[in-house]
Amino acid sequence: MELRHLEHFVAVAEERSFTRAAARVHLGQSALSVSIRSLERELGSRLFDRTTHQVELTDSGRALLVEARTTLSAADAARDAVAAVRGGLRGSVRVGIMHSMTVIDLAGVLTRYHRERPQVQIIPSAAQGGSIELVNQVIDGRLDLAFAALPSDYPAGLMVHPLASEPMLLACPEDHPFARRRAIPLSELDGEAFVDFPPGWGTRLSVDRLFLEAGLRRVVAVEVADVPTVVELVRAGFGFAFLSASLASGSRSVSLRRVRPEPLFVPSLVTAADRRPSAAAQALVDLVLSIYPAPSSDA
Repeated sequence: MELRHLEHFVAVAEERSFTRAAARVHLGQSALSVSIRSLERELGSRLFDRTTHQVELTDSGRALLVEARTTLSAADAARDAVAAVRGGLRGSVRVGIMHSMTVIDLAGVLTRYHRERPQVQIIPSAAQGGSIELVNQVIDGRLDLAFAALPSDYPAGLMVHPLASEPMLLACPEDHPFARRRAIPLSELDGEAFVDFPPGWGTRLSVDRLFLEAGLRRVVAVEVADVPTVVELVRAGFGFAFLSASLASGSRSVSLRRVRPEPLFVPSLVTAADRRPSAAAQALVDLVLSIYPAPSSDA
């Protein structure tokens, strides 16, 4: 078994297509198929179920995928260690990012990292499924690290480093009675309609949990994956919304009010607990934590 066989296997497993995987690894599709068949013969098991329309992992393939990613990560770490001794980090870092996270100056962090480690390629990646999808990609090895914001109870197999904590504010139309009050008891929002982000997003999960723990109900009338659109729909009267303070700072077309008790937005840096990061990934983790140490408990 050679590393290139595992690289080809992981590419097909992640792309679910021999055509896309061949382009990704810069190999002809027939040569890629030969490589996969060679790996299957060596392991004595079929790794993919192939049809004319899709490629799916078999049970054997799913078992191999975990180990293949671990092996390739270890090989990358070995290369990085030698490169560091020779005078500089190389390689790539796959970083999962949220669609909206203004409380952290992510662009500033990545710019500084690139300036200090110019030979490392940073590969940012967002996820339509929000924080839930990001942390799952860290667990299965598709990402080296991610910025996520689950309210609590992260899945097993992760190291979670909170970076900040800020309250989420209630956005309402400027002519709504709530706009004339300083703070709104959460109980007064029971049964109200809301504009919110998709279910996997950290802000949505935080609000859902707060209402559940309070024994209150809310109706998510509209789901959108874009902050400006949320604001416009609130202004048009489709429902209330909860926005983190940093996201809401420029929203002048709606009124923003504190709610008691209030949901919190807690972005965190997430890495795999059972997989050693590459030297390049560890350098990025160290930089982030030096700039954003854990927030105080009363933040």
